[in-house]
Amino acid sequence: QVQLVESGGGLVQAGEPLRLACAASGGTFSTYAMAWFRQAPGEGRRFVGAISRSGGNTNYADSVNGRFTISRDNVKNTVYLQMNSLKPEDTAVYYCAAGFTLWQEQVIGVSYAFWGQGTQVTVSS
Repeated sequence: QVQLVESGGGLVQAGEPLRLACAASGGTFSTYAMAWFRQAPGEGRRFVGAISRSGGNTNYADSVNGRFTISRDNVKNTVYLQMNSLKPEDTAVYYCAAGFTLWQEQVIGVSYAFWGQGTQVTVSS
C-alpha cells in the first residue's frame, strides 16, 4: 500500500501564501487520484480539492476555489497544495489522501483509502 507524508505547514498571516507537499511511497503513485482534506478544531474532515491520476483534471471546494491550486509531479511522487490569500478560517490540519479511480481523469466520486498524518496550518489575524 501507499504511505503519505505531508509537509510545509506552519504559521502565516492572513493574505499570505503557503505551499504544502505530500510525498508518496510504497505504491505506484500515478495510479491514484490524489486529494487534500482539512479538519479544524470541533469540525469534521472536509474536502479541499482533488487532482486526477495524470494531473489533467482538478476539483475544488467552493470555500477555496480561486485561491488554492493542486498540482502533482508523478516523477517525484509528490502532490502539492498552493494556498494563496489565506484566511483565518483556513486554519486546520491538512491531510492528503489517495484513491483508486475507474477513469484516468476522474476527480468526482472517488473513495480515498489512504491517508497521511496531516500538517498544521495556522492563519493569524
